[in-house]
Parts: sequence; structure tokens; C-alpha cells
Amino acid sequence: MSRWSPREARGEPEGLILFDGVCVFCSRWVRFVIDRDPQARFTFAPIQSERGQALAVRFGIDPEAPQTNAVIWNGQAWFKSDAALTVLGELDGTRPLAGLKAVPRAIRDPVYDLIARHRYRIFGRTEVCMVPSAEDRARFVS
Repeated sequence: MSRWSPREARGEPEGLILFDGVCVFCSRWVRFVIDRDPQARFTFAPIQSERGQALAVRFGIDPEAPQTNAVIWNGQAWFKSDAALTVLGELDGTRPLAGLKAVPRAIRDPVYDLIARHRYRIFGRTEVCMVPSAEDRARFVS
């Protein structure tokens, strides 16, 4: 089993997305999910928050240099491309993209890693975590 294989996430809320809150690309991902999730099935925890750091440590993610996001879905923590495709498979308008899970992780994750490794250089980084709008604030846990 690879370090980033899905693993049991007992006690964690369904639909929780752990993300790098100072990464502009990651914050845009969160906005993308919010805009396509009218049922509000997904909630969010920036890795830089107290709750996010605890989750990162639990799942083996370095909170100082996160190399993956994560999502809790169907009682499992999913990482890297599995996490993104799991979320996309549940959103309005992007469900067919979940079919990319048929592509082996050994092919998908290197693409994910390439983007993740260069995300700050390509998309930017902020000094503080994204601030959700008043209407979205309830979807963020800290």
C-alpha cells in the first residue's frame, strides 16, 4: 500500500476537505467546490488552522510543507489525485471526471505532484489563509 492510499478516517466528518489555506490555487479550488456544491456536502479546513494541523498530522501530511490535500468521503481519507477526483465526482457538472480514477494512481499522482510542487510559483501564495464570505463561513472548520 502506498503512503497516499485511501485510509480509514473514523470519527471525521463526511465531506471535509483539508487544503493549503495560503495557496492561491488551493483557495480557488475551494471556491470552485463551493460554487458547484449547492447541497453544501463539503466543508473545509485549512491546514494552517488548529483543526487542519491536527488532521494533517493524523494523516501523515507535513503541515509546514503540505504535499497533498485530503477529503473525507465514505469513511475514508483520500489524497492527491484520488481526493480531487473524489470531490469532482460529487459536484454538479463535473461528475464524469471521476471516471479518471480508472487511470492508475501511478500515472495520475505524478501529474498532481508536478502541479503541487510548483503551485506557489505558478499561482501564488498569500501570507494569510483565505477569508470565506459571510455566507460561506459556516462551511469552514478551524
